[in-house]
Amino acid sequence: MLFGRVRGTAVASIKYPDLKGMKLLVVEPLNKHLEPTGPLQVAVDVVQAGPGDLCVMVRSREAALAMQIHTFVPVDLALIGIVDELVVHPDDQFEFTLKKGYVKYT
Repeated sequence: MLFGRVRGTAVASIKYPDLKGMKLLVVEPLNKHLEPTGPLQVAVDVVQAGPGDLCVMVRSREAALAMQIHTFVPVDLALIGIVDELVVHPDDQFEFTLKKGYVKYT
């Protein structure tokens, strides 16, 4: 999984038929310190992200599997989550405590 910041919207006049209605966003890839790591890329949005949102992305086959209805589509990058809070620890330090919270699927 990768981090990325949404920078804008991409418009395609002709798309693969199963991508009809899917939103395409321009995303800037980031490292764990939120520094840019490469050129801007276009990703399919499945979480309704907006400009400026920090997102979690997947590539390759996982991106195609993230589609809601059709899982066999030519997609190489997909936004699968919006980051609400990010805590970065040094590489040699881990925190194994589980925080109490609300998960709507349990």
